[in-house]
Amino acid sequence: MVRKEFVAEEVAKIMSDIDHVRNVAIIAHVHHGKTTLTDSLLSRAGIISKSVAGDALYTNYEAIEKDRRMTIKSANISLAFNYKNHDHIINLIDTPGHVDFGGHVTRSMRAVDGVVLVVDPVEGIMPQTETVLRQALQEKAKPVLFVNKTDRLLNELKLTPEQTMERLKTLVIDINNLIVKFAPEQFAKEWQISVEKGSVCFGSAYKKWAISTHIMKKYNVTFKQIFELTAANDEAKLQEVAPVDEATLAMVIEHLPTPRQAQSYRIPHLWHGDLNSPDGKAMMTVDTKAPVNMVVFGVSYDQHSGEVAIARVFSGTVKKGTEVFISGNNNKQRIQQVSLFMGPERVIVDAISAGNIAGLVGIENVQIGDTCSEDDIDPFEQIKHYSKPVVTKAIEAKDTRDMTKLIEALRELTKGDQTIVAELNQETGEHLVSGMGELHLEVIETKIRDEFKIPITTSEPIVVYKETIEKEVKDVEGKSPNRHTKFYVTIKPLEPGVLDLLETGAIKEGKPKGKAHIDEFIKAGMPRDEAKGVVDICNSSVLIDATKGVQYLNEVMELLIEGFEEAMKDGPLAREKCVGIKVMITDATIHEDPVHRGPAQVIPAMRRPIYAGMLLSGVVLLEPKQKFTVNIPVDYLSDIITFLQGKRGQVLDIQQENEQATIIAKVPVAEVIKGFSNEIRSLTQGKAIWYPEYAGYEKLPKELQDKVVREIRKRKGQPEEPPSPNHFLD
Repeated sequence: MVRKEFVAEEVAKIMSDIDHVRNVAIIAHVHHGKTTLTDSLLSRAGIISKSVAGDALYTNYEAIEKDRRMTIKSANISLAFNYKNHDHIINLIDTPGHVDFGGHVTRSMRAVDGVVLVVDPVEGIMPQTETVLRQALQEKAKPVLFVNKTDRLLNELKLTPEQTMERLKTLVIDINNLIVKFAPEQFAKEWQISVEKGSVCFGSAYKKWAISTHIMKKYNVTFKQIFELTAANDEAKLQEVAPVDEATLAMVIEHLPTPRQAQSYRIPHLWHGDLNSPDGKAMMTVDTKAPVNMVVFGVSYDQHSGEVAIARVFSGTVKKGTEVFISGNNNKQRIQQVSLFMGPERVIVDAISAGNIAGLVGIENVQIGDTCSEDDIDPFEQIKHYSKPVVTKAIEAKDTRDMTKLIEALRELTKGDQTIVAELNQETGEHLVSGMGELHLEVIETKIRDEFKIPITTSEPIVVYKETIEKEVKDVEGKSPNRHTKFYVTIKPLEPGVLDLLETGAIKEGKPKGKAHIDEFIKAGMPRDEAKGVVDICNSSVLIDATKGVQYLNEVMELLIEGFEEAMKDGPLAREKCVGIKVMITDATIHEDPVHRGPAQVIPAMRRPIYAGMLLSGVVLLEPKQKFTVNIPVDYLSDIITFLQGKRGQVLDIQQENEQATIIAKVPVAEVIKGFSNEIRSLTQGKAIWYPEYAGYEKLPKELQDKVVREIRKRKGQPEEPPSPNHFLD
């Protein structure tokens, strides 16, 4: 292998040779060593010095990442290497491992064809290991495995070489079991990782050594010799006979697919347009001369250029001046700059061809997941986020003159990270910002203060609840304020299969386009006549027109949708969002004079019977839960079980190995947002390590509901006493 350094122009030129391109993400549980491993590839590409690799953490280039020594957002970097006398490009994405930033991992999977899964063999397969591997396989990104910190088995656990080999063998088997479980059926066997085939490396990214079959053959070294050198702490010799950068590079190039190989099976999975159309064929074959088709998987902000859309190019060659449609928008927009990413640097280049990742300046109002195409094609499948925001804080600018700046900052942050939700509380004027957890919100606050230079005040964390119903209520009457127009609605719980479709993003929110959704709804359990009548989807709830021959209904349908959406975004019981509700308009009497059926008449006539129907059904609050994996010394086992149960936690599993125990429990978010960390540390003298992950929403216990509802209403400036159905039926 010949060492050669490349500049951006050369990188862009090599990108057009798509058989020597790899699009790869490094994925792992938090602190298993992704960024440290990334450093080794950067040093080989000449971006950083080999002496600082592992300490530089180069792709953690934001100040907050450096302070915490933790990856908080995905970092893109295009690297050039010479391997077996051919120049290669690796478009690399270093992703976060903390569960609060899992949205970045989800989005990155759309851009890549393969992943390097990094695992610490002492901790083994942790919750986020399984989550990120599942996300990769669901996007048809092929995995290889880097077992990092292998030296810990020998130096910390004091395992013999034989015990170490057994542990590593078991780890590989466990990863393969996950691949069988989550991989597309056609690849469940083919994508199995194998030490013998070379798709597994064992090493220490920080100490810059790794062994694989490639290294064993080239350097004539054995596992036994590596173990002996590790026991002797001979890092210099280890780096000489088993260089980590070469081991990783060889594994990526030899075992992860080229864009040409990957797009032939990824495009049918991600794009449901006509594969035999010119655009379909171009994307399947990665035709660089065809019209441009891209998917945006990231949006960042540049203080000089404004918004930068980060996109995977699936066909064509994108250049300055290329005009593209943005999905859902009829107007073409002109691209003003094309660039590639070199870590913190975004370097402008002339063109980037299909099979690569590009930074684009000039296209406005673009969202993550949008399709950008020269021809107006069917959009790509939406990027599905598997976790939901569960913790909220109220954020206010200290100086009211900064209010506009705060709104702009929140707009930029939510655009770059769809797992952040920012809303204005109309009653208080506060901005309510929801995130995946306390750390996520802490990072948002830090960015507003440090990057956008806005002094802010924030509230204590608030839990995000949801409202739903459990039974059907038929034909609730809603009257317009002037009594001239009446609507009759039936309220039902949404079928579980349909709710799952909406929660996972398989069907988009808003008015359904075309008829493709009808079959999806029917398959998921909705009756055919109802599926045909769906006119709007909001907050995983649906509005259905079940009327027959009602005069003027079409003329007021937009207002009815507005009333439905208002109700779903601000429920009757605790003013929380509603979910899983089916609202059916069954009949109506509508005044013939348009003057008597404007917004002020129709919207309340729709919203109020929905509220009344929900309250008649019996509104149930749903609370968010997190699954905690807690690692502790065995001595503390009973204390921690008692502690978790005292937090309304449900213990799901207990595992024990030697002197260590692992407890897996599901705990309500409301019980862990205040004091949890300090309490668990105090109980275990600081020896507990825990990892949370999103575990969905479940019903709040009935005995707690009234107290929680009153607390929420009081916080929102509402009368503490919840309304009765009659309140909305006058």
